[in-house]
Amino acid sequence: MEKYLSQLNEAQLAPTIQVNGPMIIIAGAGSGKTRVLTYRIAYLMSKGVDSFNILALTFTNKAAKEMKERIAQIVGDGEAKNLWMGTFHSVFAKILRFEGHHLGFPSNFTIYDTQDSQKLMGSIIKEMGLDKDIYKTKQVYSRISSYKNSLITVKAYFKNPELMEADAMARRPRMGEIYKEYVDRCFKAGAMDFDDLLLRTNELLTRFPNVLAQYQDKFRYILVDEYQDTNHSQYLIVRALADRFQNICVVGDDAQSIYAFRGANINNILNFQKDYDNVKMYRLEQNYRSTKNIVGAANSVIEHNKTKLDKVVWTANDVGEKVIVHRALTDGDEGRYVASTIWETKMNQQLNNNDFAVLYRTNAQSRAIEDALRKRDIPYRIYGGLSFYQRKEIKDVTAYLRLILNSADEEALKRVINYPGRGIGQTTIDRLIVAANQTGKTIYDVIKDIDSVPININNGTKNKLRDFVTLIESYKVMNQTANAFDLAEHVTKTSGLIRELNKDGTPEGVTRMDNVQELLNGIKDFVEGQMELADAGDSLAEFLEDVALATDMDADKGDPDHVALMTIHLAKGLEFGHVFIVGMEEDLFPSAMSMNTRSELEEERRLFYVALTRAEKQAYLTYTLSRYRWGKLIDAEPSRFIEEIDEQFVDITTPLKERFNPMLDPSIFDDVEPNRVRFAKPKTAKIKKKEPKKQPEKFQISTPKKLKPVSKTEKAPSSFDTKLVVGDTVNHQRFGRGEVMKIEGSGGDIKAEIKFQNGATKKLLLRFAKLEILRTK
Repeated sequence: MEKYLSQLNEAQLAPTIQVNGPMIIIAGAGSGKTRVLTYRIAYLMSKGVDSFNILALTFTNKAAKEMKERIAQIVGDGEAKNLWMGTFHSVFAKILRFEGHHLGFPSNFTIYDTQDSQKLMGSIIKEMGLDKDIYKTKQVYSRISSYKNSLITVKAYFKNPELMEADAMARRPRMGEIYKEYVDRCFKAGAMDFDDLLLRTNELLTRFPNVLAQYQDKFRYILVDEYQDTNHSQYLIVRALADRFQNICVVGDDAQSIYAFRGANINNILNFQKDYDNVKMYRLEQNYRSTKNIVGAANSVIEHNKTKLDKVVWTANDVGEKVIVHRALTDGDEGRYVASTIWETKMNQQLNNNDFAVLYRTNAQSRAIEDALRKRDIPYRIYGGLSFYQRKEIKDVTAYLRLILNSADEEALKRVINYPGRGIGQTTIDRLIVAANQTGKTIYDVIKDIDSVPININNGTKNKLRDFVTLIESYKVMNQTANAFDLAEHVTKTSGLIRELNKDGTPEGVTRMDNVQELLNGIKDFVEGQMELADAGDSLAEFLEDVALATDMDADKGDPDHVALMTIHLAKGLEFGHVFIVGMEEDLFPSAMSMNTRSELEEERRLFYVALTRAEKQAYLTYTLSRYRWGKLIDAEPSRFIEEIDEQFVDITTPLKERFNPMLDPSIFDDVEPNRVRFAKPKTAKIKKKEPKKQPEKFQISTPKKLKPVSKTEKAPSSFDTKLVVGDTVNHQRFGRGEVMKIEGSGGDIKAEIKFQNGATKKLLLRFAKLEILRTK
């Protein structure tokens, strides 16, 4: 037996060494599915399967890269490079580069990202004179994206009266016209959006049986990761490619199917056994990631779902700490709790920032967490925010590069034709667009042929347009011999981009300049990295495809030691030592938008299961009594998911059902005198509590004493005089840990001067200060 196979347990080994036939691996959270996929590919190659005949599909470039590196360590770098391994979009983009001419696309077609697509959609809505409040760009884009993922082409749309009626009922009767114009404009621009990479691949394999037969013969062994996240379009492509040899291995976990909102169909994994004959099913149920308490808590929650495949996830890891449930008054308090807990745990356990993650249901929840972390000087990074490649200055540079490669790219041209300013105004651009639509040419071709096109533009502007074309044509000539870095550096200097950015001496302008320099650094790294790869080029085309298909999670930005902040959807596939799941409230998680049907609620529960199983050692669940939403402070109640966790796995620091608001000052009410009490509470026998055994003085650090805040009308408790002394270590919700340097005053005016570890020294009035005494002198 190969040496690497000895690292697998019995359940992992069985699917790894099955060579032929359809198989499904149901892999619980943290059960080592990536290892099984990796070793299975290596095993196939050791059994004589040609690496060129293996196709492995993943959902992130990061996963594909890690798998390829592991395989290279086993079978050698040369053979690993021959594998077709990558995301669905990157692999299908590669096929379309080779075969797109069958569909009328050039091999150097542009890939539009979401922003490009929405800009084009906005232009079409404007040109058609439609009400932008009814035809909202993002909503129209989302609707058309869902059509494409459901394989509803323009032709199919106009043959479906129910869809047309639904759009008419939504006051958008011209949706079909927008869809047709959008598809036509993309085709004319030699561009595909992300959805087209799937739709056009389906079209290619359906309309051209010889192409399908070619790739069926090529991909004799197919492996698909995260199969539960595939949508209908992806499912059909995989089904078509695997149909001839049926050597298909899919890996997934129905309990982690969380992408229904973007078209993922859980039935793909639930019904896999119906799609192929003699399917072998394997289960990976041992969790290597999390403690027994976390695994038990997650199992007890997902047990409430009715639609699921049978499996029992277990772990041989330590019991670990219970899942902590914390109640906060507001989202500000919630943020401070998270920040102070991270700080304390870091100090006590000597951990790094990257051992912690904060997960939330919606991006808007990050603000309070960010504020609290900033005040504690805890570095953090938000994943899924504005990607580096979405920043304006970066989009400007890449638009120039895209135009060099594909002069039909309408969105790239409109972005740079007058940036930096060349005196080509919006009126001129609008006339060029009209002329292009009337003649059936691209805007760039209209400009190149400006003298023979009937267009109302003065000679001065025509000369500026000619200069612009000359500039782009000179770049095209350079592109024939130069690598991506040399060309990009030349473009940023000669186009006037650098000069334009240098004019802005503000901090923001300097940052933009740094970003452009960072882009050039990235291109340089890309070129040098490509030099190490067999059959890889260092051209502009390769770089732009790499950028277009990059995901935010794949990027490595700056210092790796930071607390990760992200939505739960983005956390899929990741793991952290300590995980905070914030906003565990009804109508927030589960979302109010996802509780109309049982299937929606079950998806929300799967999302919580994913969040909980990201934690290796400790999970924290927090909820608030009130939260600002849509600008209003609303009352909140704990999520039903908290109550679904078996109580043996949780440590609830505050009662779930308590709804008393301690911020109310009791002095505003009259005292009740004994002779006015009409209904006395019946007497009950008092149960004497057993006093805990007193610990020796030196061990009292483990049970911090809490100083209860008192209202302005109450006298400060005398315990401050005796219990808090100079030299004590205390913790404050906002300022963190500190040392008492001085105590002064008396009665209700006792003040403590405290030097905090973040460098600040504060004088706090003890009757209001919310302090914990962590260690006494």
